[in-house]
Amino acid sequence: MSIPQSGGDPIERHEQLAEYLESGCKPREDWRIGTEHEKFGYCKDTLKPIPYEGERSVLAVLEGLRDGHGWAPLEEGGKLIGLEKDGANVSLEPGGQLELSGAPLENIHQTCDEVNQHLADVKDIADKVGVGFIGLGAAPIWTHEQMPQMPKGRYKLMTDYMDRVGTMGKSMMYRTCTVQVNLDFGSEADMVQKLRVALALQPVATALFANSPFFEGQPNGHKSWRSRVWRDLDADRTGMLPFVFDEGFGFEAWVQYALDVPMYFVYRDGVYHDALGQSFRDFLKGELPALPGEKPLMSDWADHLTTIFPEARIKKFIEMRGADGGPWRRLCALPAFWVGLMYDQSALDAAWDLVKDWDAPTREALRVAASEDALDTTVNGMSMHEIAREAVAISEAGLKARARPGAGGLIGDETHFLNALKESIETGKVPADELLEHYNGDWNGDLTRIYAEYSY
Repeated sequence: MSIPQSGGDPIERHEQLAEYLESGCKPREDWRIGTEHEKFGYCKDTLKPIPYEGERSVLAVLEGLRDGHGWAPLEEGGKLIGLEKDGANVSLEPGGQLELSGAPLENIHQTCDEVNQHLADVKDIADKVGVGFIGLGAAPIWTHEQMPQMPKGRYKLMTDYMDRVGTMGKSMMYRTCTVQVNLDFGSEADMVQKLRVALALQPVATALFANSPFFEGQPNGHKSWRSRVWRDLDADRTGMLPFVFDEGFGFEAWVQYALDVPMYFVYRDGVYHDALGQSFRDFLKGELPALPGEKPLMSDWADHLTTIFPEARIKKFIEMRGADGGPWRRLCALPAFWVGLMYDQSALDAAWDLVKDWDAPTREALRVAASEDALDTTVNGMSMHEIAREAVAISEAGLKARARPGAGGLIGDETHFLNALKESIETGKVPADELLEHYNGDWNGDLTRIYAEYSY
């Protein structure tokens, strides 16, 4: 989750809220790719989640990256809770999941190099302290009671709030992992088209990257349990956002939506002030119970936008949020999939043509079906497998049109990063299908085998 913002000018005009979003507009030549991915850490001898502190711990990994690989520390309350280097951040999710928030990069070759270097560095430290890391959408065996809590004020507040607003919020926080990509837009109209395509096709990403068929030691009946968890988290801040498809949607409509999402906190001088369930509209009037008489800074607005969790969202860029954490190859395939769809206008138009006639119930039905059966589902007579086939083909055409070679021009364009997805299209099998085949076959129901065979 995001590192808190601080400072910024006071918000004096309502228009500043939309202007903040609009300030993300960039010319095409400045569009970049930011990839984020989370992974679970575990003790190799016990296969239990790693605690925050100790010989085999999250802290030991962070300190190793700091001391051995040149990362600068980020602290909260005197505790090391993150790292930064060259425009990238390493941060902690609530249950100790380690997240890389990558630097904004120009092409998928650079993105994949960044992912590869990060995982190699993490493995170097993890091997020294007896820790392993694995990429899955949900923790396959661990219970909530086994999960550690990281020393971050934001997470303590959120944990206390989750049971008031849904049934699976704490499961999301402590026992799920995702991979996402952040992409730019050129104008308000460009943002609108991209966000609509992003939301409509997010179920396709969920299906292709489904990688969480186990929970608490057994099959859970879903291929993406992570996606299922998000459906019962907090209705005020999640979902497929039908209003985005309304005529006239733009930055101001997003502002009105965000203002109606209850707050979590206000961050001041290193302290999280409890604003759970309170209104940013009241904050704008200086009537926030958490900080009576104070009005928000732009950093407060930036923080509030990070507490909204739909399937795709906008800040100063668009975040694609529908995919399970997964194996190495798919960490590069996700940005490739979305860049191909979004960064070539012909591909973006083709993607919109694919989804423009779907209504809100259809989009929601696709979301539900993707979590349950991945590619093996049909909604309103439409095959998810065939939708995915067409989406991947459009993405491939978009990457070919971009024609971005690797270093020195010695490596071909970015299309080969889609190979893992093309294999799924050809076979009809996603990572969850492979895991279930092992579980019901050579693993003989021994789910602990997943750690040795699927860790990074």
